[in-house]
Amino acid sequence: MPNKRIKRLTLLHSNDLHGDFLPEEIDGTAVGGVSLLSGYVTRATEENPDTLYVIAGDMFRGSVIDAEYRGISTVEIVNMLAPDAVCVGNHETDYGVAHLLFLEKCARFPILCANLHVTTNGARLFSPCRVVKIGGMKVLFIGILTEEVLAQTRSEKLIGAFIDVGEAAKEVGRITGAYRAADIDLTVLLTHLGLDADRELAARLDPAWGVDLILGGHSHTFMKEPETVNGIPIAQAGFGSKQIGRFDLRVDTAENRLASWEWRLDPVNERTASRDPAVEEQIRRFKSVTDQKYNRVVTRLRKRLTHPARNRETELGDLLAECVRDAMDLDVMLFASGGIRTSALGPVVTYSDLTECFPFNDALFMAKVTGEQLRRMFVYMLRDEALDGGHTEFYQISDGLRVVYDRAKKEAVSLTFDGDEVENREILTVGLAEYHMRNLETCLGIRPEELERNGKIRLIAASIQDLLDEYLTANPHLGHPADGRISVIGGE
Repeated sequence: MPNKRIKRLTLLHSNDLHGDFLPEEIDGTAVGGVSLLSGYVTRATEENPDTLYVIAGDMFRGSVIDAEYRGISTVEIVNMLAPDAVCVGNHETDYGVAHLLFLEKCARFPILCANLHVTTNGARLFSPCRVVKIGGMKVLFIGILTEEVLAQTRSEKLIGAFIDVGEAAKEVGRITGAYRAADIDLTVLLTHLGLDADRELAARLDPAWGVDLILGGHSHTFMKEPETVNGIPIAQAGFGSKQIGRFDLRVDTAENRLASWEWRLDPVNERTASRDPAVEEQIRRFKSVTDQKYNRVVTRLRKRLTHPARNRETELGDLLAECVRDAMDLDVMLFASGGIRTSALGPVVTYSDLTECFPFNDALFMAKVTGEQLRRMFVYMLRDEALDGGHTEFYQISDGLRVVYDRAKKEAVSLTFDGDEVENREILTVGLAEYHMRNLETCLGIRPEELERNGKIRLIAASIQDLLDEYLTANPHLGHPADGRISVIGGE
């Protein structure tokens, strides 16, 4: 006789979609895209009507469709996926917090964030949580945000956040306590912290608060199986729409707890899902407009340039750094690896390709930096956390500069410019995108006040994206293999 107190629930989850709307043809098969993703969710719901689908942040950025419409197109497309809950990710704020609040009004799905608030009165900007009733169960979703959002919104003085994981854990405790009398059967945290911070968060949660699962994002982690910390399974689904995380759960509704679970990372392709014609029509409507604007050819490179990893020098990173350096006559350009959103570019580069590769429309700033300061910045950038694959900032550097970092000694043992060792008091002009200049201490371990003593930090270009477009158009046949601008010695 079936146990009526044990109920089955299928919980599907994506994270870091980044505007990955269109399928990719791989070995003659369509893979990924929102149409097939929708088809997968539909098929899973037909198999088990008690199915929920959630997104753990970063719907925005990475697509010309998203960029052209400043996220409105993304919200309209995700509306058709009809997720049961979405948490705010750091890239949701890229078009500004005020614009995000407007986009929330366009959304027909709940956008959750428990720890983004107005500093003057503590009022939350978004609903912190949502209770979904399904199949005789009550499921509580709570949204928790990465601290990077606060860095993104520092110029907006009225916006604040709990940036410490410990404070975020306390907020989870307060919310779960408020719902203690509501007979919640399953409690799920939707986070955009990255896997390392998710582990820390799970370890800080009191078991009495009843958190059953953490579904995360931000670090783009592909997992073979969830990690369990403090009895709480933690899962991510990589990034994009080519796969989806799937929990098949057994929920004990008498004791309000997770009785058992199975998880897998399922591929999204024509074998696992059917296309959704309504979603395809919606995407086609936006794409027909962007195609006219974005299909023009910007340049032709010497070869296809790759960017396979964010924590080492790449040939595509080298090119972008020296394009900006040369265009603005800087000594050095530090081009953030995380700003390069595709793994390859060229040889023919359309405006669409360029925009998807570098979707950020940041301004360019110039600072005067001493040799001693630059060495410290590289030591910070090349710390073990970054080299071991942590989700930290890493910079591609323009030609002419060479750094040799000794991992065992934790020091830059050589820093040369145009073949000569850089003296400690020597001044170099260094370019950085606005976001990184505003967050120097977090990104490069140095305070802006220290650089200001060398001279005023100046705005020198309104848009790095426009600058790249103009420079690449005027200078075809660029690009060469990575040539050892960053060398790491010592250690494993």
